Amino acid sequence: MARLGAMDDDDLYIGGKLTTTERTAVAAVVTAVLFRCQMERTAGRMKAQIRMRRRKVTQCTSLDGPVLDTAAICYAVIHVCCALGCGALPRATPRWWMKRRTGGAWEDLRECDDATEDYFRDKLRMSPRVFWEIAEALSSLLQRCVTFYREPLQPDQIVAYALYRWASGATYESNTCNFDIDRASSLVAVRDVTAALLTVYRDKIPWPAGVCKSVVLRAFDGKGFPNYHGCINCTHIYIDKPTNAPGKDYYDRKRRFSIIAQVIVDLDLRALDVFASYPGSCHNVRIIHLFSLWARAEAGKLFTGPPVMLPFGVQMNDYLLGHNGYYRRNG
Repeated sequence: MARLGAMDDDDLYIGGKLTTTERTAVAAVVTAVLFRCQMERTAGRMKAQIRMRRRKVTQCTSLDGPVLDTAAICYAVIHVCCALGCGALPRATPRWWMKRRTGGAWEDLRECDDATEDYFRDKLRMSPRVFWEIAEALSSLLQRCVTFYREPLQPDQIVAYALYRWASGATYESNTCNFDIDRASSLVAVRDVTAALLTVYRDKIPWPAGVCKSVVLRAFDGKGFPNYHGCINCTHIYIDKPTNAPGKDYYDRKRRFSIIAQVIVDLDLRALDVFASYPGSCHNVRIIHLFSLWARAEAGKLFTGPPVMLPFGVQMNDYLLGHNGYYRRNG
C-alpha cells in the first residue's frame, strides 16, 4: 500500500505540470464562474431595490394627499446629475466668492454667468442691458477697417473702455492694460465714443416741455414744491494737469486739476441740462451766468409760470433749488 501510494505520488508529481492550453482553459472556466456569480449578485441587488421601491410606493399610496414616488424622484435626480456631468444640460457657474481674474476688465465683462450683472455695475456703473443698447446704437459709428498689420478693435470693446474710463476715473496708463489696448488707441477710443454719443443721443437730455413738463411740476407739487423744476449743482471732473494751458486755472479748492460740470436733474435724477466747459477754479455763480440756461431764462423762454407763495412767505415763479452758492433772483 505504501508502494502504491508512492507510485501515485510519483505519477501525480510527474503529471502535475499543466500546459499552456490547459492553463488557458482553467482560467476561462474560473472567469466564467466569477462572472456568473457577479451577475447573480447584481440581479439579487436589483431585485432587492425593486422590492424596496414597491414598498415605498405602497407606503406613499396609503397616505393622504398627493402620491409621491420617492424612488422615482431619486432616480430622476441621479439622471439629471449624470446629464449635467456629461454636458448634456447647461449648468450655470456658481457665484464667485472672490473676484475672478481672467485677464482684465474686458475679459471679465465677456464672461456670461450669474455674476455678470454685478461685474457690469461694478466696472461700468450700469446693467448689461443698458450697455448692450449703447453699444448697438454706436456700433455703426465705431467700425474700424481691417488692415494688413492687425485686427481692429471691436465697437463693443471701444464702448466698454470709454465707459470704464469715465466710471473708474483711472488714468490712461493704469486702465489700458485691463482692455489690452495701448495708450494711443485709448485716447482715440474715448474721443470717438464721445463724438458718437453726442451724435446718437443728442436729444436724450431735453428740457421738459408740454405734457412732460406738466408731469414734472405736478410731481414736485405733490412733494410740497409748487412750480419747482429740479435741482442744480456743480461737480468737478478731475483731469491730468494741462500741458498747454495755465495750470492754476484748473486748480480747484481741493488742490486738484478739474473741469466743472453744472447739471440740472429732476425728481427721478434724470439730467435735464448739462454744461461742462470751464476750469475748476471758476465759482458756481460765474458758471451759471455763462450757462445757456441763463440766457434762455433772461429771454423769457423758461420759468414763465404764475407766481406762487412758498413756505416762509417767499413768492416765486418757476425755480430751481440749489445750495447757498447760487443767489436768489426774482422774476
